[in-house]
Amino acid sequence: MSEPHVSLDQADLGPVPEKLRGPLEEQLSSALRHATEVVSGDYRDESVDEVAARLVEQTRAGLHPDIAEAFQPDLARVRQVAESIVRGR
Repeated sequence: MSEPHVSLDQADLGPVPEKLRGPLEEQLSSALRHATEVVSGDYRDESVDEVAARLVEQTRAGLHPDIAEAFQPDLARVRQVAESIVRGR
């Protein structure tokens, strides 16, 4: 499985968040990578949808509450990561 990464759409960002884009993407990516490790290591024959939901939940748990609340992941990409876990990495 390739290492998951979060990219923020520049069109959605204003001037201040744009300055923080790199560090924010890294924080989000790090939380998603950690969530992927946790969910993969604790995989219990769940469906892709269940794994995807766990990935989002675990990712949010690894973020500051304000960031977690605003985090709107690309669900298609989360589903790809979930599919990789279900297929056996």
